[in-house]
Amino acid sequence: MKPQIGITEDHLKKSIAILSSILANEMTLYIKLRKFHWNVSGESFMELHKLFEGQYKQLEESIDEIAERVSKLGGKTIGTMKEFSDLTILKESPHQYPAQKDMLKELLQDHETVIVHLRKDIDLSAQENKDAGTADFLTGLMELHETMSWTLRRYLD
Repeated sequence: MKPQIGITEDHLKKSIAILSSILANEMTLYIKLRKFHWNVSGESFMELHKLFEGQYKQLEESIDEIAERVSKLGGKTIGTMKEFSDLTILKESPHQYPAQKDMLKELLQDHETVIVHLRKDIDLSAQENKDAGTADFLTGLMELHETMSWTLRRYLD
């Protein structure tokens, strides 16, 4: 049954497409955080190990919320590595295990890339798709990434 929530079917489809792309980015960043959590070593090992774990746990929650938002809008949620890989804007680095500082820089860059795209998606959701709920949801997600970025940036100052 299609939702009758004051958003046209075309706008619902566009919101679902935006959310699917965001979900792919979140999954890619989640996997990268797990990889770095498992492979960090050196002087600040435990601190960064816990930092990365804290961030991927935050993303676990947002990933589930994004998937549920897609469902609320009447869509089917993507869920394979291929689908995530096809839709993400973030780059992976297979077989590469950077040093601590490079891990921090790469994660910061990824969070900032996500933030920039979320800002555009917020505007699209609110203005073009007439979907204030998704715009509000994405604003909260953007703020989460801003906080995670700020935390990473503090390690690099």
